[in-house]
Amino acid sequence: MSHVFLRLAVVLALSLPALSVAVDETPLKDPALEARARTVMKDIRCLVCQNQSIEDSNADLARDLRQIVREQVAAGKTDDEIRAYLVARYGDWVLLKPPFDMRTAFLWMSPLLFLGLAVLLLIRRDRAHGAGAIPPDPDLSAEERARLDSLLETAPGTPRNGHLERE
Repeated sequence: MSHVFLRLAVVLALSLPALSVAVDETPLKDPALEARARTVMKDIRCLVCQNQSIEDSNADLARDLRQIVREQVAAGKTDDEIRAYLVARYGDWVLLKPPFDMRTAFLWMSPLLFLGLAVLLLIRRDRAHGAGAIPPDPDLSAEERARLDSLLETAPGTPRNGHLERE
């Protein structure tokens, strides 16, 4: 009998940490409002996790922000008003998709700028090295080089005057 009480005490002691975990916040009673709140939550960045929305994050701050969003939705605020409220408190960083304005123009345009720069560098490199040109072999004599050039000109499948010749 004492073993039963001892086992029960051990099970109870081991289960106490599970009771100390806070239960996640309660969703709104109206399913339409809860769906709208979740839509807003997907666009808000967790300030602790950074590249995760507050809907997906388990951080305490994300839980607090979810509660704020739910309270604002329940109060009848529009999605834009809720986002504006959070931006006023935390800055544009709180948005997973920052707005396009003069402050964020470089952020949005930088991929295109880097792509353009890469294309320009490739074009410049190809022009400098003569794209597609075969460098002469210094070990060939003048007679061998002339024979090689004549063979290349008459070989089928080689470009001649900008066109490929086929057999």
